[in-house]
Amino acid sequence: MKSIKIKKLSDKPLTYISLFSSAGVGCFGFKQNGFECIATNELIERRLNIQKINDKCIYKTGYIQGDITSVETKNRIFNEVNFWKKNHEISEPDVVIATPPCQGMSVANHKKSKNEIERNSLVIESIHVVKDLKPKVFIFENVAAFLKTACIEDETVMSISDAIDKNLSDDYTIQSKVINFKNYGSNSSRTRTLVIGVLKKYVNEFSPEELFPAYQKEKNLKTVIGHLPKLTKMGEFAKDDFLHSFRIYDERMRPWITDLKEGQSAFDNVDPHKRPHQVLEGIIVPNKNKNGDKYTRQCWDKVAPCIHTRNDQLASQNTIHPTDDRVFSIRELMNIMAIPKEFKWFEQDLKTLNSLTQDEKSKLLKTQEINIRQSLGEAVPTGVFSSIAINIKKVLTGNSLTSKEITELIKDWKLFEHRNLMDFLVKNQQKYNVKTLATIAEYANAAREKNSAYYTDKMLLHNIYSILPVFEGKSIMRVLEPSVGVGSFLPLVAKKYSHIEEIIVDCVDISVESMEVLEFLIPLYNLGENVKINLIAKDYLKHKIIEKYDLVIGNPPFGKLTTSKSDITKDYHNLKSKNLASYFIEKSLKYSDNVVMIMPKNILNTSEFDETRKFISQYNINNIVDFGEYGFKGVLVETICLSINTTLKPSKTIVTSLPLDISKTQNQSYVTSNKYPYWIIYRNDYFDNFINNLELNVFEVFRDRQLTNSNMKSLGSDKIRVIKSRNITDDGQIIDIDNYDAYIDRTALNTFSVAKYLDDDNVYLTPNMTYKTRLMKKPKNTVVNGSVAILIPKFDKKLTNEDMKFFSSNEYREYMQIARNYQTRTLNVDNNSIYFYGIRKG
Repeated sequence: MKSIKIKKLSDKPLTYISLFSSAGVGCFGFKQNGFECIATNELIERRLNIQKINDKCIYKTGYIQGDITSVETKNRIFNEVNFWKKNHEISEPDVVIATPPCQGMSVANHKKSKNEIERNSLVIESIHVVKDLKPKVFIFENVAAFLKTACIEDETVMSISDAIDKNLSDDYTIQSKVINFKNYGSNSSRTRTLVIGVLKKYVNEFSPEELFPAYQKEKNLKTVIGHLPKLTKMGEFAKDDFLHSFRIYDERMRPWITDLKEGQSAFDNVDPHKRPHQVLEGIIVPNKNKNGDKYTRQCWDKVAPCIHTRNDQLASQNTIHPTDDRVFSIRELMNIMAIPKEFKWFEQDLKTLNSLTQDEKSKLLKTQEINIRQSLGEAVPTGVFSSIAINIKKVLTGNSLTSKEITELIKDWKLFEHRNLMDFLVKNQQKYNVKTLATIAEYANAAREKNSAYYTDKMLLHNIYSILPVFEGKSIMRVLEPSVGVGSFLPLVAKKYSHIEEIIVDCVDISVESMEVLEFLIPLYNLGENVKINLIAKDYLKHKIIEKYDLVIGNPPFGKLTTSKSDITKDYHNLKSKNLASYFIEKSLKYSDNVVMIMPKNILNTSEFDETRKFISQYNINNIVDFGEYGFKGVLVETICLSINTTLKPSKTIVTSLPLDISKTQNQSYVTSNKYPYWIIYRNDYFDNFINNLELNVFEVFRDRQLTNSNMKSLGSDKIRVIKSRNITDDGQIIDIDNYDAYIDRTALNTFSVAKYLDDDNVYLTPNMTYKTRLMKKPKNTVVNGSVAILIPKFDKKLTNEDMKFFSSNEYREYMQIARNYQTRTLNVDNNSIYFYGIRKG
């Protein structure tokens, strides 16, 4: 490595590593888009030589021929990475691509060997390389059944999906999708699995979902190759294209196909002499038609077929040209596989190849044709990886700013003025990536605080993607985003439903200025050719909906309702609430089959949402994702995401917690039971057993929210002790704390409601806003501030010291965490939660 001459690269390079790279057809899409290849590994030398012809690596040591299972081969890859870290100052490779052999998995393989699981286990080597190198992004590509296929790791048989999860989920956010490449950069039908992972330290910069290629309308065969010259003579080369030639085959087979019309198979011929056959001892022996697509002439008006490794034979699958009596030429196959014309199979350039004599062309082509055709059959279409490379390049090269930097930028540029904001976005669309531009726009929105809307982080979007409903067999889908802001959910919807031919998205927002910003951002999102956006600048709560939507998705404002309730009563069940979010979700449920919406976590428990919970409970709640405080950076609010199907009755609900890192399937009726005053989403056997030994609903609660530090500054001679939460110990005693203890003048106290409990020693005290539950009897001649709740017993008996110590036991605190849904910001002891402050029976 020391003898290598260092290449001068103008900027810090984008880099990738390719495993099982064959001839480098697929990953050529990364080279096209300015990525430098650190290392490319391939077992077969003749295919690796094609990569050398295309100057894939800038250093010769980057071409690594060898078995990936060997320690030596892996070490050579690691050495290259270390070289680039030292000499080109990269922190880690940007991308690792792996396309391991799939013969053992493919449904097209009729001769699966007994050791196919071991062969499939080559993917484990790719997983381990990713685990060791920790690139920013990894990409696995394989057949549709890839993730469900068995493999072996450490003598344990498991699915490839489980192997990826076991090894990589701690470090990566991972998304997979089965797609037909015909709509994602290829010109042929090729259904494959793509798995993309993003290193978690970058998850708030970009998510794996946005790296998947965007939808493109498929092209028919006529569009892709119809412009190429006809070839009618065996061995014929097109005048201006060495790679467009008529592959020679046995002349006796030509009558089998010459009369075929588009879509017909030679096996359909009436004349047995024109059906595929052999002649043995003068007798015609028909060939067996194992696959219905053999000896079949293709159709101009259909998408090109999937290209297989034996595309050189008439007898293989879907190989015959729509009009010419031949298999597809190499040039045609390249067009079908979206391989650019500059990709080279020979050392000579095309002009030199075209200048050869017919005999020279034939001899030269013969040396490489099978290698080329087999490489094409094994390849990922270049256009697919090119689309992914473009997406990765966008998120890695566009400058990204932190929230603090954005705040300063807004301050400096006075971007709260809408026109200044628009000017800034237009001028800087090349400088900053779309995520940063969208964040700037959201932060700069002068109405942001007024509308209580916050930027939806990439981490939230990644987790929401996995709970979006599945739509199969739909050709048209209608989506509504009722508080669209900068359109954070739009790329999510576009990628999730990219298989649907037409997605119509109605984007509603109360702000006309937000609509102008969104109109600017939409082209930058690259949503795909199947997505149609309608921008509607209206108040969603007043907006008249005439469509029934397949999906309503969004992050509604959590602020207080200012609209007159008389304007909106017909759409809403819960007019008790003052929170905008409750009105947004209720209206959405009435006009859509599915609703996926971020909500404040206190929808689970506060009395303000009592009627909303009751309304939602009649539908099927598919998922509850608890983001806790992870949802919005710098905003002290807990959030959840609800996924609801309005066409189904309540059944199972998957409850997922990001803070607790757990996921559990619950019976919906169990966690939303009207037995309790609100939903208990983490309810379990421990909770049930514990609560069965309690007498519940035995207290009423009082809290004084007016008594603050400012009221307790001036002290006269007649002062009253104000008990605060930290003054109460686990064993129900009061302790003094320097610079914390508080008192209030008796005269001043008389203006506060809490004064009525001054001499009442028949009530109890418990700290508010804590899981460290504890209880004590209130001493006379004391009051409390808002950090302590006063519990007024509904019972006659006196609680013993042991009864009160029970409240500070570990068992009670664990029970209370479940009862409070592991909340951190909405732990007030209120009229709902007081129900769970039970005392022991007996």
